[in-house]
Amino acid sequence: MRFSENFIQEVVDRTDIEELIGRYVTLKRTGSNLVGRCPFHSEKTPSFSVSPTKKMFFCFGCHAGGSVITFVQKAENLDFTDAVEFLANRASIPLPRDSAEDTRAGGVPRKRILEMNLEAARFWRECLFDPSLGAAGLDYFARVRRLSPAVIKHFGLGFAPNSFTALRDHMRAKGYRDEELIAAYLCARSQKNNSVYDIFRNRVMFPIIDPSGNIVAFGGRVMDDSKPKYLNSSDTPAFNKRKHLFALNFAKNCCAERMILCEGYMDVIALHAAGFEYAVATLGTAITPEHARVFAKYTKKVIISYDSDEAGQNAAEKAMRLLSEVGTEVRVLKLKDAKDPDEYIQRFGAERFRRVLEESRTGFEHRAEGVLSRYDLSIGSEKLKASNELCQLISGYHSPVERELYLHYIAGRLELPQDVLRNSTEQFIRRRRREQTARESREAQSSVKNYGDMINREASQNPRAASAESAVLGLLLMFPEYRDAVERGEIPLSSEDFITGFHKRVFDAVMAGHRSEAGFRFEMLGVDFSPDEMGRIEKTEMSRRQLTQNGPEVFRSAVAALKSVRRKEDMKSEDLNTRLAYLREKQAKLHKGRTDQDEGN
Repeated sequence: MRFSENFIQEVVDRTDIEELIGRYVTLKRTGSNLVGRCPFHSEKTPSFSVSPTKKMFFCFGCHAGGSVITFVQKAENLDFTDAVEFLANRASIPLPRDSAEDTRAGGVPRKRILEMNLEAARFWRECLFDPSLGAAGLDYFARVRRLSPAVIKHFGLGFAPNSFTALRDHMRAKGYRDEELIAAYLCARSQKNNSVYDIFRNRVMFPIIDPSGNIVAFGGRVMDDSKPKYLNSSDTPAFNKRKHLFALNFAKNCCAERMILCEGYMDVIALHAAGFEYAVATLGTAITPEHARVFAKYTKKVIISYDSDEAGQNAAEKAMRLLSEVGTEVRVLKLKDAKDPDEYIQRFGAERFRRVLEESRTGFEHRAEGVLSRYDLSIGSEKLKASNELCQLISGYHSPVERELYLHYIAGRLELPQDVLRNSTEQFIRRRRREQTARESREAQSSVKNYGDMINREASQNPRAASAESAVLGLLLMFPEYRDAVERGEIPLSSEDFITGFHKRVFDAVMAGHRSEAGFRFEMLGVDFSPDEMGRIEKTEMSRRQLTQNGPEVFRSAVAALKSVRRKEDMKSEDLNTRLAYLREKQAKLHKGRTDQDEGN
């Protein structure tokens, strides 16, 4: 589906970018702009800027940038059309009449998938309370897991019958096509006989609900020994498992001070039922940087409650690292005589769990105890190894106050002078700084040569051309009078003057927008460019805007420089072609000489 330019512009104009992004990022005003921590990469120092007057955003750290549409695309994992629809619904702007039909080849709109998910959840809930279909599921929830009917209904739990076609037939009767059910990951197509069958069978079902109240996916636990034990929805246009958290729709209302991160659905449900409504879980995947940024948006502190086995502890270590990177305080819950919160609460009750929760250890204490448990501190060489490992661990903390607290902690555990441990820690800090300086130097050299540029891949082969093209495009994006001069032919410039394909596309799109009836609008570039490409285009303009000299003569000089690079590239090409032609001619003469000699013999 393609919305008209007028409709898209109305959506953008009626969207308050400060209010929109403020729902995802804590913003503070600095002059005419707002700043905050970027929601698209992990950072402790704010580098994310929002311009309410321009209705644009840009991150100086990861270079994400663009319009309100671009922001929604990245934040909600939507394509351009669905992002426009998202903003239109948010602003209560009626969609055009034909917008219900998605004309993208093979595409299924996010809205349609959400409708299917809601209907599937209703069907599975009815099956759960139907004695002829859901007895096994209801017994599991009520007897095994001791969930009350109120809790079962609160979480919208259900049961998928042990049938290959139960859901498929129900959804067909509701008017949904097989290809839509496959796109929503509710059904799949058999490779043997091409029939369509239910993906979730003989499983208790857990709807996954986003903070807006939409059912975006499902998790299902099997009732027998089939594998996998837990099956989760794959990514769809409505769902990205790297960004969503189970029960966040409930936890978001009471998690400002702290959240509990669990491993599974039942741990979360048991905690909510016991009054700990700020518990959430990831969805069949380890915590990701995207999850960490979601936590940073909603809470100050995360208490990790993972299983005590090796896999659980490794997962906890990764969670601590990612959560620390976004500036969130991390603590770790140590449960004794139970493998998880669900079992602990069933055995000892909610009040005892509350006390244990208050005694949770800091992330450093958890790591330190893990190190200390591996060494025999009564042996000098073992104590030395432990002290080195702990000092190296402390050197990774940025705050001097934190380092001093942790040094005091390990000095007591190791029975060593704190000054000695401090000197060892400072040696590790200096080593880290040297390594970082060397790494930054390598990255700077690579950046100069445009190595690793996934947006403009030709830039590394043509760095001078890419630089000249960026200068011209930055000025064209900033000033309509320069676009006018190019359009009227006062300044001769065409796409043929550009060498790199990406910059050529940007030039053509900018000039096409300028020639349109509505005139150039930055947000309309999102129709033809991905969110990452939009960030690069915004970076091109931002870099130029920071320079003080951007007058007409500067623009003429930039165009002249670009044309000069183009001529040199053409001359190189012509010179190469001339040399190739000469070599071909010489080879032909040699071949003819050998032929004549053979005929003479």
